[in-house]
Amino acid sequence: MDVARATFFVRGRVQGVGFRWWTRSRALELGLVGHARNMDDGRVEVVAEGPPSSVATLEELLREQPSTMRRPGAVTSVVRQDGVAKGVAAGFVEK
Repeated sequence: MDVARATFFVRGRVQGVGFRWWTRSRALELGLVGHARNMDDGRVEVVAEGPPSSVATLEELLREQPSTMRRPGAVTSVVRQDGVAKGVAAGFVEK
């Protein structure tokens, strides 16, 4: 099975609004593993690993304007960096 890994840097009003919890919920629904964590500069880092189609769907949900999934906060930009799947994470957590 193909496994993709991507790190998304999400900018906007994404801290203190339930964004990490929402992201974790969507990732678990998609069968992804990884984490969402607040960064010191106000962004949220989302690391997701799993089937390429699920990673792509999560990216679409992060970018979608307006959100059809009741995404909290306001996303102004999403930057994606692809990486090599590590296969070591279990579950999806908020950090």
